[in-house]
Amino acid sequence: MITRLSNFFLKTLREDPSDAEVASHKLLVRAGYIRRQAPGVFAWLPLGLRVKAKLEQIIREEMLAAGAHEVHFPAMLPREPYEATGRWEEYGDALFRLQDRHGADYLLAPTHEEAFTLMVKDIVSSYKDLPLTIFQIQDKYRDEARPRAGLLRGREFTMKDAYSFDASDEGLAQSYQKQRDAYERIFQRLGLEYVIVSADAGAMGGSRSEEFLLPTQIGEDTFVRSAGGYAANVEAYQSPVPAARSAEEIVGLPAPLVFDSPDTPTIDTLVAHTNAVLPREDGRAWEAADTLKCLVFAVTTVEGERSLAVVGVPGDRDADMKRVEVAFPGCEVEPATAEDFAAHPELVKGYIGPALVGPSGEITQVLGEAGTTGIRFLLDPRIVDGTAWVTGANAHEKHVAHLVVGRDFSADGVVDVATVRDGDPAPDGSGPVTLARGMEIGHVFQLGRKYAEALGLKVLDENGKLVTVTMGSYGIGVTRIMAILAELHHDDRGLVWPEAVAPFDVHLVATGKDQAVYEIAASLAATLDDVGAEVLYDDRPKVSPGVKFGDAELLGVPRVVVVGRDAADGFAEVWDRAAGTKEKVAIAEVPGLFGA
Repeated sequence: MITRLSNFFLKTLREDPSDAEVASHKLLVRAGYIRRQAPGVFAWLPLGLRVKAKLEQIIREEMLAAGAHEVHFPAMLPREPYEATGRWEEYGDALFRLQDRHGADYLLAPTHEEAFTLMVKDIVSSYKDLPLTIFQIQDKYRDEARPRAGLLRGREFTMKDAYSFDASDEGLAQSYQKQRDAYERIFQRLGLEYVIVSADAGAMGGSRSEEFLLPTQIGEDTFVRSAGGYAANVEAYQSPVPAARSAEEIVGLPAPLVFDSPDTPTIDTLVAHTNAVLPREDGRAWEAADTLKCLVFAVTTVEGERSLAVVGVPGDRDADMKRVEVAFPGCEVEPATAEDFAAHPELVKGYIGPALVGPSGEITQVLGEAGTTGIRFLLDPRIVDGTAWVTGANAHEKHVAHLVVGRDFSADGVVDVATVRDGDPAPDGSGPVTLARGMEIGHVFQLGRKYAEALGLKVLDENGKLVTVTMGSYGIGVTRIMAILAELHHDDRGLVWPEAVAPFDVHLVATGKDQAVYEIAASLAATLDDVGAEVLYDDRPKVSPGVKFGDAELLGVPRVVVVGRDAADGFAEVWDRAAGTKEKVAIAEVPGLFGA
């Protein structure tokens, strides 16, 4: 079917929308693909729907080829299943909650694990019905605190989510691999570069989690990779643990030494002061990495209980708050406030340490379960038994040197929350890592039995015994990928869609006032339609060539055919927007560019 611009529902804009920060947001609005309705919420116009449908079709084809079956769930779901899995509270403020006229609680689903699980529970009863993978392409809702960047981070977005169901862990591994392979095919068809990284499962839960990240400077994720093939999100990076010293080696270490440290509010000033007043016996200068920095966090559970946790990290590092959130799952974590310190005067801000050394050298543990404050004390995995540190002495303007882990103090546990840096070792021994920015385009999880156990999804095995089903979850952000393609494929004049998702195959433009030109163009449009090309025909009679050319460049159809002043001689101009070329082509030869 030929689409004529003279009666097409489209209005282009010459100016960028005032709230747009990134190229995709600016161009998708200006070119008439989407329109803002509220922060993070957009209406879809015909052009946008065409691109979105082509994206969805590629995904759908690969899901079906991988053996998945398509279903569709409502976006509004009841509270009870999410309460059973704990996610009604766990999602916190990110969840859109509402009530019907009878006071019953509902939500706008951010994900559909519960709905899929209950559907399979209703239908499947035997291992003979498994393995099973079902998927949907559906809108999701998350109450983002700061929706931004158009479709890249909105409150309403379209996702493909698939779920696999197996009777055994071995079956789950096979289903997981099928979906992982399908994702690679999808992204290859879309021409998207991707890196598969180990990731933290977060609120989804599960034993294995991998993200497909598109390397880009505008990405919100930081990941690390080594030349030897290791790749992980910084949240999932695990610091290698050095060897601890033996008890015999610890005995010979110097005793703790308290020293005055006035005007040392930072690690840098502490290091400079320590080098000035306490030179090392080995001749090496003290460095930030020799100090133990004690960071105080306020941790609030979903029940609203607030407590403090002190985390000791090497002084040359800070905490990465994304890694902190992973270390305290299901909790809100923030740096301790002035009110928190006021409520705990035993924490001497700027001079906090795990132990107090008395005037005669006696040591009293202050932090942790073994301490006098009762405040949890956790350590970075690099801070192992036998390592000695310069740290706070829990007294104003005093620090202590040679404080040894395992001899002078202990911790309640280990948390890996410190920043990751270029050059840090990969945990698999494959060499140093480098940091890069990326944007998530897909995520696959081995959920295991978390949701099946919470919702009672069991089947009879080959021995007639009930076993709990194990699940996998696989998501792709459809609308996010559309925005990413717009980010990757544009120039200073407008969008340049890849052919696989372009709204039309050809943008045919008739220019001038000569009626014969429009007759030739209309005939060419019909011929292009006959050979199977999707044609957008700019037949607007009273619009100037400049405006038509500007719209053709802005809309982003990859090939533009201009029928104008050379039409009487049998020629048209063909633009290849991706290559940036324009060439004169015989009109009779144009259909051959798009079909048989």
